[in-house]
Amino acid sequence: MKLINKTILKNAGQIAKTIRARAFFLYVDALDEVTFSLDLPKDCKLIIVSQKQNLSEEENFSQYPHQLILPNIKLGSLALMKVSMAYAISTQLVADGEKVVFVCGMGETRSLDTMTVFEIGKENEIITTKNILGISDSVAPQVFEAALNLIMELAEKGREGKPVGTIFVIGDSEKVLQLSKQMIINPFKGYTEEERNILSPALKETIREFSALDGAFVIDESGVVLNAGRYLGASADGADVARGLGSRHMAAAGITALTKALALVISESTGDIRIYKNGSRLLEIEKK
Repeated sequence: MKLINKTILKNAGQIAKTIRARAFFLYVDALDEVTFSLDLPKDCKLIIVSQKQNLSEEENFSQYPHQLILPNIKLGSLALMKVSMAYAISTQLVADGEKVVFVCGMGETRSLDTMTVFEIGKENEIITTKNILGISDSVAPQVFEAALNLIMELAEKGREGKPVGTIFVIGDSEKVLQLSKQMIINPFKGYTEEERNILSPALKETIREFSALDGAFVIDESGVVLNAGRYLGASADGADVARGLGSRHMAAAGITALTKALALVISESTGDIRIYKNGSRLLEIEKK
């Protein structure tokens, strides 16, 4: 293993002991060898992060029970940490008040270059986890993970090579439908719930095709896509949208201010992703 990788892992392990970290995140795609050595506190979870979809099948990694598999798209270190923390918090791998260490780097060069230490639920200049804690209140972890995977791939690849902008509104679907209206004939009407569930990999290309439509996808708590091309006319005084963001973000913030739903938005102009809940932005993932 490269000297720099060994040095970073050794120092990161020492820091984890010093601060009594409860979780240690390691982006293994940046390692130059599949074997590594870590000296962590007894009650500290080692959470493996990777973009290799078959990682659990590899013998050297099958021994680690805590694995976060992210979409195989280009992610900078900051985006990598944000997405990983969103997954970990939604699945309750980490909890409010716990101190964690995150080590990542460049998968292309197989070198670690970033180590970050923070406390879940506290404000941090690099990554804020305070607001993300409420994600699991609105949507099941597996549905949130599938939706985030889908929307990140859409942001990265677009549709037929062209950028797309769209909204996924997840949860509290009955009230969301009451506060919105159909702009076109609903393309998901008449299909079984199994055929239109975002947990099914077969639905990915269908979502990609319909992402070019104006309006939002409405998805229920179990992951079933109820509508596409839905106009979100709801607005709320309490919605918090940064200056410079357009009507798509206003609509997403507005619907979440009036319901218990979660909204995931792609900005067509930048490819950035923003997640809204209770009218406020929880997380922003910048496109690399």
